[in-house]
Amino acid sequence: MSDMSTISRTAGAEAIAYVGHWIDGQDPQVAGARTSPIFNPATGTNIGHVALATRADVDRAVASAARAFPKWSQTPPIRRARVLFKFLELLNRHRDELAAAITREHGKVASDAQGEVTRGIEIVEFACGIPQLLKGDYTDQVSTGIDNWTLRQPLGVVAGVTPFNFPVMVPMWMFPVAIAAGNTFILKPSPLDPTPSIMLARLFKEAGLPDGVFNVVQGDKDAVDALLEHPDVKALSFVGSTPVAHKIYMEGARHGKRVQALGGAKNHMVVMPDADMDQAADALIGAAFGSAGERCMALSVAVLVGDAAERILPILTQKTRALKVRNGTDPEAEMGPIISTAARERIAGYIAQGQSEGAKLLVDGREFRQASAGGGCDNGFWLGGTLFDQVTPGMSVYKDEIFGPVLSCLRVATLEEAVELINAHEYGNGVCCFTRDGSTAREFARNIEVGMVGINVPLPVPMAWHGFGGWKKSLFGDMHIYGEEGVRFYTKQKSVMQRWPVGKRTGAEFSMPTAV
Repeated sequence: MSDMSTISRTAGAEAIAYVGHWIDGQDPQVAGARTSPIFNPATGTNIGHVALATRADVDRAVASAARAFPKWSQTPPIRRARVLFKFLELLNRHRDELAAAITREHGKVASDAQGEVTRGIEIVEFACGIPQLLKGDYTDQVSTGIDNWTLRQPLGVVAGVTPFNFPVMVPMWMFPVAIAAGNTFILKPSPLDPTPSIMLARLFKEAGLPDGVFNVVQGDKDAVDALLEHPDVKALSFVGSTPVAHKIYMEGARHGKRVQALGGAKNHMVVMPDADMDQAADALIGAAFGSAGERCMALSVAVLVGDAAERILPILTQKTRALKVRNGTDPEAEMGPIISTAARERIAGYIAQGQSEGAKLLVDGREFRQASAGGGCDNGFWLGGTLFDQVTPGMSVYKDEIFGPVLSCLRVATLEEAVELINAHEYGNGVCCFTRDGSTAREFARNIEVGMVGINVPLPVPMAWHGFGGWKKSLFGDMHIYGEEGVRFYTKQKSVMQRWPVGKRTGAEFSMPTAV
């Protein structure tokens, strides 16, 4: 499967894969002037190169999408849905190849990669119901002889800029809904793991999607800027860091675009004294260190209430040290490598800074021995899980999004203090509380100022028919991604009032129409 999305070129004795763009239903297999290397994070090996789009490449993609829009937007929703159903069938048939590509280029363990593909497929399942989701409202006789109804129509050419940490799932948060609603779409994926984007494009074409409806431009900031500035791009969705999300929101608005930009996170888990400590510890370990902490919904802070700290920290310490940090292809692996050597050094810098600021380092992930990850992993981008205790709100390991396998533990006396602490943080993406008490859970869920809340659920990622998105600096824009809000984001409402002449004409009317 992966071979169909790349070509190989010989560089010395080694075959190097090349990943290009997908424009107008074609994968032009000619290397552009600018490329970027693709690495296998587990081994540190250069396994390919990806094209970096020029403005001319972006212009070609937008022109292709603009040509395809009139016919696709006029295609009946049920026929668009049938293409989505076929795409869904192909995704299920090729889920193993997609997951393998994720593990190879991102590094996450195989089970996590499979889970990512599954969550992406769920959005396609949701999008298959687009005829129901596009229904408008109708009022008969809104005034004498006048009927009023609303309909939702597509925007035109829309775009999505997606991060490295979910090269299949996050794009599928966007394009299935947008395309099902009648738009044409341009995806700009991360250059760190670009192969899945081309695999998705090929499967969509095989499903019967007309050329130009879905395009992929590989690239970096130049491609993003070109999409933001292009007058024919009507809307842009983004998932990434908060500084970039804010810039994209501001730039998109300046250019008259509709924008939803999902930013960073610092997700807390509150552990109440009445919680099942073994269950809470398992939840923390999985949600903090799964995907090497490279998730916007990763738990990076444990807020330990009352005597919970003394009871859970020994369990957390033992479990962090026992993490199976291995090549993602190992079926027993629980955590894989960091995405890049630059990311590894940045995370290691935060660990050092946490120490210097006075946090107590219980487990130091920098001590991880690369050779223990498996054969051929000596040059990979590795860290073990890191656990801090006695972290305070002023420390960088608490304030900043580290985006790595670092769990910081804070101690508070009461639930009220925990809620006040979390509500004061600039991020408001995800949060959870582990407790056996229903009153505590209800009070927490109502008073916490965070967009996605879990009660005894460590990763409260909404299902496909709900919307994903946080509060505060975790989301710029008015509408969450996917779900019904996603449908609203990718469509515009039109209101139609209709009257047919009957009886005697009354002449010109100069007053405001009223319901009479």
